[in-house]
Amino acid sequence: MRLQVPQAGDGALSGKRRQYNDKSRAHEARFAFAGSFTMTRIAFIGLGNMGGGMAANQAKAQHHVRAFDLSSAAVERAVAAGCHAAASVIEAVADAEVVITMLPAGPHVRSVYAEQVLAHAPKSALLIDCSTIDVESARVVAKQAAEAGFRFADAPVSGGIMAAEAGTLAFMVGCDAADFPAIEAALAPMSRVTIHAGDHGAGQAAKICNNMLLGVSMLGTCEAFALAEKLGLAADRFFEIASKSSGQCWSVTSYCPVPDVGPQTPADRHYEGGFATAMMLKDLKLAQDAAAKAGASTPMGAQAEALYALFEGNGFGGKDFSAVIQMLRGRLADLN
Repeated sequence: MRLQVPQAGDGALSGKRRQYNDKSRAHEARFAFAGSFTMTRIAFIGLGNMGGGMAANQAKAQHHVRAFDLSSAAVERAVAAGCHAAASVIEAVADAEVVITMLPAGPHVRSVYAEQVLAHAPKSALLIDCSTIDVESARVVAKQAAEAGFRFADAPVSGGIMAAEAGTLAFMVGCDAADFPAIEAALAPMSRVTIHAGDHGAGQAAKICNNMLLGVSMLGTCEAFALAEKLGLAADRFFEIASKSSGQCWSVTSYCPVPDVGPQTPADRHYEGGFATAMMLKDLKLAQDAAAKAGASTPMGAQAEALYALFEGNGFGGKDFSAVIQMLRGRLADLN
């Protein structure tokens, strides 16, 4: 299947929320515009906890996905999900129409693009980095890509492993406005909503600000539930009250850190399979670094970073970040 992607001026649907229940039919109908280029060959670089599910959803959308990761096991899982194995980044991008990267940190992104992608991908390829990295690195890579004749976007994600597997991630995109319709279409098989945050680097800025807010609000939620417990207030009663009053927030209503309360969350799975504490700590460190460089005061963000660093230091970096409630309760042993 070769699907049409809107160019600048064809973006009447840009910015709208999109449900992706019937992926193939919805994707085809949504982007069947005249006067646009086709998008079928996708190079996907980085097949970790997030990238593996994302690449699989591109394959489910009937794209030809050539996937690469330094982990052979990760590549094997991608192949089982319908992707095609590439022996290197250079092989993956050789004839790609879209290149998507999902890498651990800024130095990896800088290196992969400068040394491999920009020198070997076709100039017509659309380059999209979905890693969560520092704003400066995103802007440096964007500048290098533009100088080499490429269109580039930083498009970090929100939603965690389950959303990556379900194709319901939220993308925050930093790019030239004229390129956004094509980027939105390229991300559609993996996306619940795709938002143009602004120019290059704005996607990363949005991601670290959003996750700093999430880290702070989750700690407040955990403290409130722990206090309610000490005061003899049942968790389900407090959940009902907080979710319908001024304490309402996403960390309460959609991601409650207490099991058997509200919608299913990692708390109901012994804090497994969500957004790892180590990843939250990484984002909080990025936020604090950005705040220092920008001269912004973020005392709550700094405190959140310190608490999550303490929690990770106790050996719980792999647990969902909401498991920090057990540290506040003084019940870390329950996590073993």
